[in-house]
Amino acid sequence: KHHQLRIKILGDCYYCICGLPEYREDHAVCSIMMGLAMVEAISYVREKTKTAVDMRVGVHSGTVLGGVLGQKRWQYDVWSTDVTVANKMEAGGIPGRVHISQSTMDCLKGEFEVEPGEGGSRCEYLKEKGIVTYLVVVPKQPLRNGINGVKLSLTSSHGGSPPLVTTKERNGSLSLACTSPEDPEEPDARVRGTLESGEEDGEVVNPSFPNPRRRLRLRDLAERVIDASQNEQELNKLLNEALLERESIQALKGKSTFRLSMRFIDPEMETRYSVEKEKQSGAAFSCSCVVLFFTALVEVFIDPWLVANYVTFVVGEILLLILTLCSLAAIFPRVFPKKLVAFSTWIDRTRWARNTWAMAAIIIVTMADIVDMLSCWQDHGRPGNGTVVPPQPGGCEEQPKYYSYIALLALVATIMLVQVSHMVKLTLMVLITGATGAVNIYAWEHIFDQYDRRRGQQSTSSLVPSKYSMTAMIFMVMLSFYYFSRHVEKLARTLFLWKIDVHDQKERVYEMRRWNEALVTNMLPEHVARHFLGSKKRDEELYSQSYDEIGVMFASLPNFADFYTEESINNGGIECLRFLNEIISDFDALLDEPQFRCITKIKTIGSTYMAASGVTPDANANGYSAKKETLSDKERWQHLADLADFALAMKVTLMNINYQSFNNFMLRIGKSRSGAVLAGVIGARKPHYDIWGNTVNVASRMESTGVMGNIQVVEETHLILKEYGFRFVRRGAIYVKGKGELLTFFLKGREKQGSFVNGSSVTLPHQVVDSS
Repeated sequence: KHHQLRIKILGDCYYCICGLPEYREDHAVCSIMMGLAMVEAISYVREKTKTAVDMRVGVHSGTVLGGVLGQKRWQYDVWSTDVTVANKMEAGGIPGRVHISQSTMDCLKGEFEVEPGEGGSRCEYLKEKGIVTYLVVVPKQPLRNGINGVKLSLTSSHGGSPPLVTTKERNGSLSLACTSPEDPEEPDARVRGTLESGEEDGEVVNPSFPNPRRRLRLRDLAERVIDASQNEQELNKLLNEALLERESIQALKGKSTFRLSMRFIDPEMETRYSVEKEKQSGAAFSCSCVVLFFTALVEVFIDPWLVANYVTFVVGEILLLILTLCSLAAIFPRVFPKKLVAFSTWIDRTRWARNTWAMAAIIIVTMADIVDMLSCWQDHGRPGNGTVVPPQPGGCEEQPKYYSYIALLALVATIMLVQVSHMVKLTLMVLITGATGAVNIYAWEHIFDQYDRRRGQQSTSSLVPSKYSMTAMIFMVMLSFYYFSRHVEKLARTLFLWKIDVHDQKERVYEMRRWNEALVTNMLPEHVARHFLGSKKRDEELYSQSYDEIGVMFASLPNFADFYTEESINNGGIECLRFLNEIISDFDALLDEPQFRCITKIKTIGSTYMAASGVTPDANANGYSAKKETLSDKERWQHLADLADFALAMKVTLMNINYQSFNNFMLRIGKSRSGAVLAGVIGARKPHYDIWGNTVNVASRMESTGVMGNIQVVEETHLILKEYGFRFVRRGAIYVKGKGELLTFFLKGREKQGSFVNGSSVTLPHQVVDSS
């Protein structure tokens, strides 16, 4: 609605930007309208819940650098001096108002009514930088938004404003909105409460429809949206089908075949097709055995006294049975000997051997028919003197046409050989047709002549002699069978291409799924990612888990702000962020160590690194799977000791980076162990894993009130870690905002085996070694 891109949710702080990823000239107007809507939303929540909660909104326009840092828990973020200014605009704002800077005001060109903001009186940073601020006056009447022509209704006790129009300033606008309790947090507080406000995730009731009439209009609008969404689904389905067909056509391009032989132009593709195993090849040879059986059966009925019929049948069936068994051995490898299986596999995968095997089967069937015809000719066929000789009962002279029909059975056996090409089939069918035609026309010439004379005496004589008509009939059937064989091979090659294309698509889908799973696992902890990837979840079915005993750590680089500059020598700040990315990546690499497997990175906030221990299923480093009631205190808090080792390892890693880059960065680390902590995923469209609770706030305060080069902990954490051999220096009682006076300690190193190093740090004059 307001064209905002949500960047992060920091506790109850909602951080969004307008103008990304696509630039908008009306970014300032959109950001202010977003802020006004959020203020009204939180006021609606305040009225319904009867709680004293409010929201400060800060808007600033400028330039940013966007991207991701580190190797784990990727989150899109933006960095620049203008981002810092936007943060301070929120911190120096007033609850229930939208606080804008002078740069945002310049982009509006007077389209909003404003009043002096005096942000410098509430924020020292704004005062030091001399930033002039304003407070937007919320209009009472509905306004026509120049962005999309939609009337917006905003109610407030602040004055009115003229209609809005679009602006043309080429700067992005950053909006930072946080709930404002009675005691406002400091501007640099990392984590606040648990209330989220905003529109992108659909978690806040829109207060722009406060009466039943408007709710009715909203219901009507929802029905239209549902109808539109159904039409959109149908359109998407048609588009997907069209894209699929287009991809298939493109996949077939480049894999064309020669027009005559139908071989693939690509030799590699042709080789893959030729070695493709045909599972039905054994059945084709079995059909040859069946064809020979019926051939012999017909011949026996015609001439039961012809010995050649029985000889050719027995010999032919034995040879065909051998060919069939050799072909079936590769299909049923457990039934046949290994050598026969290997031989059968070689035949299936070798084109010339496969073709030879098929040609042998057809030649056996054809030769059985030809031998029987020639044997009958030797017994019965002698040229006559032109008179009609009475045929011997049951001889081939009585029914010579049936031998031509038997040749058709041989053609049928040929087209059943699906594992050979259509060219080989054509060759075999030409041989069958030629051999049968030659016997009909030359060897059996007198037999067909006598057959035609007898038919002529009984009925009208045919204009075409039977020896030619039967040969022509065999030739026509051969042509039709060849056309059929060519069509079948064309379909087979097309299906082969589809099979390859489907296989490639499956591989791409599998790779894409692996990438998606890796991306989700990177964005969320592994056990949380499994929760979402394991089954289909609706947007409302998000993840949440409460913990009683975890550790939280914040580690910041306070002097990185001095290192960061946006001068041209640093490519507008990109080189500084590249160096920060190297530091965070080295910290992330430590998490791959087996010792730190129970530590989970939560997020990075600028140059601050947040991690927690004890939130994974295998919370303790020793891999105990028993319930915590059955574990000793040392086993229960092992993950906290690992978190302390991780903090020391981060110091060593940064020290090595400083040595190689000639820098002097120092870590300021705060740690705390928990009471009750809630972990979960917020946001339906951009899931964000985070933890909330008093322990998080205390750990954040330990970092913000700490000293560079030191790891500051509270007394409870100190008492636990002391049992693991960690050495501490007592700092004393310090004031922590919202917590009062807290006794704190600096963790200096570890004496027992397993620590990385006894880190050196800054020593304060009043520090004493704790001997208790």
